[in-house]
Formats: sequence, C-alpha cells, structure tokens
Amino acid sequence: MEVWFTELQCSGLKITCKVLQTLHREITPFQEIAVLDTELYGRMLVLDGAIQTTIADEFVYHEMLAHVPICTHPAPKDVLIIGGGDGGCAREVLRHQQLNSVTQVEIDQRVVDVSRHFLPELACSFDNHRMSLRFEDGIAFIKEREASFDVILVDAPDPVGVAAGLFSQEFYESVYRALRPDGLFAAQTESPFLNKELIKRVYGSVRGIFPIARLYLANIPTYPSGLWSFTVGSKRYDPAQGPASAAEDMSNQGLRYYTPEVHQAAFILPQFAQALLK
Repeated sequence: MEVWFTELQCSGLKITCKVLQTLHREITPFQEIAVLDTELYGRMLVLDGAIQTTIADEFVYHEMLAHVPICTHPAPKDVLIIGGGDGGCAREVLRHQQLNSVTQVEIDQRVVDVSRHFLPELACSFDNHRMSLRFEDGIAFIKEREASFDVILVDAPDPVGVAAGLFSQEFYESVYRALRPDGLFAAQTESPFLNKELIKRVYGSVRGIFPIARLYLANIPTYPSGLWSFTVGSKRYDPAQGPASAAEDMSNQGLRYYTPEVHQAAFILPQFAQALLK
C-alpha cells in the first residue's frame, strides 16, 4: 500500500509527496510536529501539516536566509535568529567565524529536540560555544531589546497561529529598535505566486520603517510554487549592491547554493515580482 502526505496550501492547491515511513509524530502545546521519510526529498519536517524543510533542498533556504544579510554587513558581531528550531539557519550563521555570538529564540523546544534526533544534518550547531538557545516567545523577547544585534534573521513558519505576529508591522518596529545603528534583518516572506498580498503588506511595512527595503528570491522545490521570497530591512547597507568588501570569503565553506554572484542576482526581480513592490 502506498502512503502519501498532502499539504493543503490553499483552497486551490495541494502538494503531495510519497511517504516511505512516518518517523515521528507528536502534538505539543504549540503545534503538531511530524517527521516523514519521503521517496523524493528524504526526511521532511512538517509542522501543523505544512512542509518546513527537507534534507534534499534545505540548503537553499538556509544559505539564502543566513548569508545574504550577514555578508551584506561589513563587520557583524552579534546575530539573533527568531524561530528556526530545525537548526539549519544556525548552522549557516555559525560558518561566519567573525561573529561573537548567535542568539536563537524558538518558542517550541520540542522542535529542537526532534530535529536533533531526526535531522542531525541541520541541528548540528546548537552546542557551539558561540550559541545561546532560548525557548520563549520571540515577539516578547525582541520587544525588550534595544540596539543589541547587527543582524536579525526571522526564520518563521507560515503566517498562521502563533507565527502570525512575526509578519506584523509592530514586530518589524521591534526589530528596528533591537538592531544597532547600521543593522539589518531578513525574513522569509512566502511565495510571490501564491502570497502576493502578504508580500505587498510586509514590504510596505518594512519600507515604512527602514531606510532600505529589498526583496530577493530563491528556488526551493518543496515550497509552494517552488519560488520563494525573502524581505530585507536595512538601516545603512544595501544588500542589492552585493556582499560587503570586508565580508568573510565563503568560498571554502562547502556551500551548495550561495555565492557572491547568486547574492547579487537574487535581487534582480522579474516584472511580476517588481509589480508587487509598487
């Protein structure tokens, strides 16, 4: 008998993958967590029925979320990650040896625990000596910080339930205050094909708060439509100009997607994506 997992993305779209084995499933106070072994994409983390990451293509998402903003800043020292309990974002951030500290705030400890066990390729940096892992609400955490970080990364799930507040103007205002005078942040902002109104709203909020707002794209097969967006808000440095000259050379870090050329090309938007920003 064949078993298939289906994600209901919206009323007109479902995404289906053949499952070889269900490795784990539990319900926490925050969400349902599942780890599936799929035929095409390998092990897959699913939260509340939505695909979060897979072994086959996770490197695209995590490299582009982490390295684009960090390499934009000429001398980052302290980074904050909100969300990202699978560990992939932290793994990429910690490739930057010039960083002093990485703080990660994840609301659900069980995501980290499950990822440590079933996704060790991603959750391999939580014990790094520069890493501080906190289990609390990221929205409340950042409200209490001022001028504390050079780079903030928002590795949020879809904007529903407890994650909805991570896509609000009030949250971006808190991010602005938590950044140092030359800081910047990046967040995943869904599909430019399927989430047009969300991108318009988020980009409008960020543009109203930060001197520089940019949208960039990457191709991620297991995310709805395969084309994914990230939004940057920056106080000083323009990520569309490419990596900073003083940024650490990442060529020897074993990356599989990010390069300085990909960094610059990601900000060259097709016409339909440009139209979302007007």
